[in-house]
Amino acid sequence: MCLFCAEHITWVDYKDTNVLRRFMTDRGKIKSRSSAGTCAQHQRDVALAIKTARELAMLPYVVRTLAADKAGGRRGRGPGRPGGPGRPPGAEGLGSGAGGEADAASNEDGAGGVNVDAALV
Repeated sequence: MCLFCAEHITWVDYKDTNVLRRFMTDRGKIKSRSSAGTCAQHQRDVALAIKTARELAMLPYVVRTLAADKAGGRRGRGPGRPGGPGRPPGAEGLGSGAGGEADAASNEDGAGGVNVDAALV
């Protein structure tokens, strides 16, 4: 049953962001009518209210997530990954090949950054 029909709400308020967030995914997309549970008319009203609230900077267009927050994804072994297909065995510690001198120069201090003394010489 539609939330708005059940409560006899005739107008979806674009300023009520707490209600509108219920009809958005965690990434900021508008949920479909089947997953939101609204009737056709109220789904159109909700979509229009969300778009209006986005224009007025009350709701975000997109919610960024960090790569560490994702479950699964592009982790593990694959092309271009250490030990994955396309790399010879034992090539985990090797650089890209073309920047061999730059890799060696940047790792002189042991912390992965550029050694200040080596850069001044």
